[in-house]
Amino acid sequence: MKLVKSLLLGSVAGLAAVAGAQAADLPAKKAAAVEYVRVCSTYGAGFFYIPGTETCLRVGGRARAEALYVEPESRADNSIGFRARGRIQLDARTATAYGLLRTFVRFEMTRDTGSYGFSSTSANVDQAFVQFGGLTAGRALSFFDNGDLPTEHFGTLRFSDAPNVNLFAYTFSFGNGFSASLSLEEGRYAGNDFDLDTAAPDFLRAGQRTPDVVAQLAYSGTWGSAMLAGAAHQIRSVAIPVAGVADLVVPDTEYGFAVTAQIGVNLPMLAAGDALWIAATYADGALGYLGFDPSAQAGTAVRPVVDAFYDVDGEIDTAQGWSIAGGLRHYWTPDVRQSVFGSYARIEYGAAADAYFGGVSPDFNEWRVGTNLIWSPVSGLDIGAEVLYSNLDPRGVDTRSGDTWEGRIRVQRDF
Repeated sequence: MKLVKSLLLGSVAGLAAVAGAQAADLPAKKAAAVEYVRVCSTYGAGFFYIPGTETCLRVGGRARAEALYVEPESRADNSIGFRARGRIQLDARTATAYGLLRTFVRFEMTRDTGSYGFSSTSANVDQAFVQFGGLTAGRALSFFDNGDLPTEHFGTLRFSDAPNVNLFAYTFSFGNGFSASLSLEEGRYAGNDFDLDTAAPDFLRAGQRTPDVVAQLAYSGTWGSAMLAGAAHQIRSVAIPVAGVADLVVPDTEYGFAVTAQIGVNLPMLAAGDALWIAATYADGALGYLGFDPSAQAGTAVRPVVDAFYDVDGEIDTAQGWSIAGGLRHYWTPDVRQSVFGSYARIEYGAAADAYFGGVSPDFNEWRVGTNLIWSPVSGLDIGAEVLYSNLDPRGVDTRSGDTWEGRIRVQRDF
C-alpha cells in the first residue's frame, strides 16, 4: 500500500513539473498600460491634462433660470417673462516656447418668453477665440472694456458693459500688471432712424470698409484694475436725394470716436470680497459704445439713438453722448452679498437735428438705479433678486418724461 501511494505521489509531482516547464516556455502576455488623467494645477482649479498630451483642459458651463417683471403701459403689454439659458464652454491651454497657446469656445442657448421677447433655442457662439503669445483672434470680449469690473447687475446700465465682438488684437505686456492692446473689431452701431414710427431710415448706411480700431491701456493689481481705451469708428452713407436739388448728393465719409475710463477697487477693509467700480464714456458719432439699443425707452417716453444723420444740405452730422455708471458690492456674510448700482447718460444731436424736428429737440437724459441681493449657499450657486428703476427725460417743450420699474429673480449654477 505504501508502495502504491508513493508511486501516485511521484506521478503527480512529475506531471506538475512537466506542465510548469511547458508554461514557462509560452510567451507572457503583458497587461495594457493604463494612462490616468492627471490634474493640471498650472492654470487654476478644474484643469486636467488631455491624456497623451501636454495640453490642459477645463470643461465648464452654466444653467440660468430667470423671471422678469416690467411695469406695463397698456393691457396689450407683457408684464412678466421667463428666461432659460444654458452654457457649455471648453478652455484648452498649452505652454509653448512662444508663450501660452489658448483656445476658448463658449456656446449658449437661450429661451425667452413674455416681457423678454421671444427667442428660439438656436445655439449662439458667445465666444470662440485663439490666443497665442500676445495675439487674440476670434470672438472675445471687446478691448474697449474692462472685463474685471465687479458689476454683478442683472439689468442693463448705460455703459459699454463687456460685449463680445469679432476681433483681431495684439497685447503687449510690460510687466508689473501693465499692458497695452491694439484691436481691430467689428463695428458697433447705434440705430439709423430718427422717426421711430416709419419704416424708412433717416440715415442710409453704406457698407463697412474699415473695422473699428480700438486701443487700450490697462493695469491689474492686488488693489483692483484700471483701464483707458479709445475707439475710432467709420460712418459712411449711400447716395440720397435732397429737396430742391436735381442731382443726388453723396455725403463724405465721416469718422466717429469713443473714449472710456473704467476702474474697479477692492475694499477688503469693509469685508472680504467688497469692491467699488466706476465707468465713464464719451462718444461722438459712435453711440453704440455707450451701450444703447437703437432707441431708449422708459414708460411712454421713447427717444432715438443714432450715430449720425443728414443735415438740411445732405451732409453727415454726428451725434454726441456721454455716460457714467458705477456700483458697490458688499458681502453681509460670506454667503450673502448685495450690489447697489446706477448710471446716467446724456445724448445730444445739436441744432441740425432740432431743425429736422421743426424746433423740437430729440436730445434726452436717462438715468437708472437699482440693487440686488444674492445668496450663495454652496459654491457656484447663486439665488438672487433685483429691482431696477429707469427714467427717460426728453428735452423740448412738448415732451414728457417716462419711467419704468422692473424686477428680476434669478437662479444660476456655474461649474
